[in-house]
Amino acid sequence: MNEKTVSILDGNTFVVTDERGDVTQSPDFPTGLFSFDTRFLSTWVLLVDGDRLNVLSRDDLHFFETRFFLVPGRPTHYVDAKVSVIREQSIGATFVERLTVFNHDIAPAAICLRVEMDTDFADLFEIKEVQGKQGVKTAHREHGELRYTYQREAFRRDTIVSSTSPVRIDDGGMTFDIRLEPRGQWQTELRVDPIINGGDCESPTVWGAYRRRARPQMRQELEHWLDRSPQLLTDSEPLQTAYERSLIDLAAMRYASLTATGPIPTAGLPWFMTLFGRDSIFISLQTMPFLPLLTPPVLRLLGSLQGGSLDDLREEEPGKILHELRYGESAAFQEQPHTPYYGSADATPLFVVLLDEYERWSGDADLVRGLERQARNALHWIDEYGDLLGNGYISYWRRNTRNGLENQCWKDSWDSISYRDGRLSALPRATCELQGYAYDAKVRGARLAREFWNDPAYADRLEREAADLKCRFNRDFWVADGEYYALALDPDGTPVDALSSNIGHLLWSGIVDSGRARRIADHLLGPDMFTGWGVRTLAESQARYNPVGYHVGTVWPFDNSIIAWGLQRYGFAAEAARIAEGMIDASEYFDGRLPEAFAGYRRETTGYPVEYPTACSPQGWSAGAMLLLLRTMLGLTPYADHLGVDPHLPASIPRIELLDVPGRWGRADALGRRAEHRSRQHTRLLARLGHGGSHY
Repeated sequence: MNEKTVSILDGNTFVVTDERGDVTQSPDFPTGLFSFDTRFLSTWVLLVDGDRLNVLSRDDLHFFETRFFLVPGRPTHYVDAKVSVIREQSIGATFVERLTVFNHDIAPAAICLRVEMDTDFADLFEIKEVQGKQGVKTAHREHGELRYTYQREAFRRDTIVSSTSPVRIDDGGMTFDIRLEPRGQWQTELRVDPIINGGDCESPTVWGAYRRRARPQMRQELEHWLDRSPQLLTDSEPLQTAYERSLIDLAAMRYASLTATGPIPTAGLPWFMTLFGRDSIFISLQTMPFLPLLTPPVLRLLGSLQGGSLDDLREEEPGKILHELRYGESAAFQEQPHTPYYGSADATPLFVVLLDEYERWSGDADLVRGLERQARNALHWIDEYGDLLGNGYISYWRRNTRNGLENQCWKDSWDSISYRDGRLSALPRATCELQGYAYDAKVRGARLAREFWNDPAYADRLEREAADLKCRFNRDFWVADGEYYALALDPDGTPVDALSSNIGHLLWSGIVDSGRARRIADHLLGPDMFTGWGVRTLAESQARYNPVGYHVGTVWPFDNSIIAWGLQRYGFAAEAARIAEGMIDASEYFDGRLPEAFAGYRRETTGYPVEYPTACSPQGWSAGAMLLLLRTMLGLTPYADHLGVDPHLPASIPRIELLDVPGRWGRADALGRRAEHRSRQHTRLLARLGHGGSHY
């Protein structure tokens, strides 16, 4: 994200401005007021006596409010400014801008203050690929308000702007004629209401039913969110900063769906502030020891929207978990398939993985029993619809050839699946991590069937299928001349033999033969893949490697958090700690907020992590990455009545204490110290039990 853009957000709704708080359109980055996939403001420019203002400083108070200190004139004239403006912007169910104008002169001042405004009601997909609008936009001035309306058949969006002070209104904005006495000040508040479908409370995308909260209430909610999260005490200031930043970003990016029982995590700003099956599942997995209450709404909503029929446009199949849900104009008129769109092959097995992981932490047997049908349907999808070629592996190809995704794994860019020589493989593609997820889903599904669904025969069958899958996988995906697992199999069963970060996901899933795990760890931490900051998505030796290629050489914090988790699973705690240390070091250069991705240059080459130009920031599973890395360093494992702790800290962090970790045991503390600072008996410890009561 461009460093000169400023964002404030609250789940579904967010504002992106330039460094002075204005909204003007440029090809570099979309600015405006956005909600439910529509831009409700495309112009919002503050003028004093016809001139734009210059910023003296900016104060980012919270994720939902910021304040700009502005003066008119050129930068060299700041010392002579006779007028200044404090511009406060906040977001909730509405966008509010409070303007305070000061006269610093010894003489009275007549000031013309104007806010130019407009809206294009652009769909987010329309911003990416400019299209002509088919509806009708109108502007009305009545009762001291300016209302913009866009109508296309039953699809309607309104932007209503009002002021607390007398104002002259025209179709292009609002003008205030101000007279200030010496040392005087003047204030007004502008309110922008985005309205969906006229505020019809029966609409599934109604805005009026969404939370209308004042800033003091939002501050209290944030304080409560932070208070109920585990407290981190550490000697590492970068880790402390990144942890707190991650918690705040996760609070900001909660999505309010009227069909969910609570807010769910979104994917990332600005393009992905909506429900994504894969992202929401991974974020829930990453944050389980910290924010477990994120998970039940995710599971319930994804289960309620599980596929039930065959639909080529939406790539829906019975039992399949959705990829993406959108509310914008292009989705409403099926110009995009996101109502919802099911084009991902990994969300379905991951749904079962999350359900099991949540029960292990929470002990919530009722949810496991309540979602038995959806979990069984997901497990059935793996074999019935996921196995496109009848070879026992999950493969994908797009049935929606107009605007469906060609790659339906997490590396979903067009060039992400290649042979080592750079050739792209044919479709269908069976990427390696999909098989790992399927294996893990079957193993976990067997536990759920035996312990909660009273179906031991089904559990036995799933375990046999998982064992068979693991055996075949280790035979068919192994690249003998490189001693690693292929990125994928092509339709002929030939290994797509690029060396990629996907092999780290295999460790996390448990599908890797124990005798091969050491070689996989060596690859991941070797110079071909590990930059010093993190593991590249594609090894430097591969033909398609590009350090600034989206999935072919960049470093993804989310990816690295899963890799570290996998390394720890196979006993490579020191290697996992190296990855965590690299990510913590990188976070310092991003003010504690890890972006979606950054460039894959070697650390010794650049000396700092190079930004990826269009990376989402904040991004949900990047915020979750730091939490999962913290779990991995402490070696947190849930047991029936206690929290297991097996810490291994990197060399740069002497001590980590995590207090009040929630789980089925109530709340517990975890302590980790670097090897030279702890005695042997502390290498494995059990946290104190139950001192804070149950979190659930």
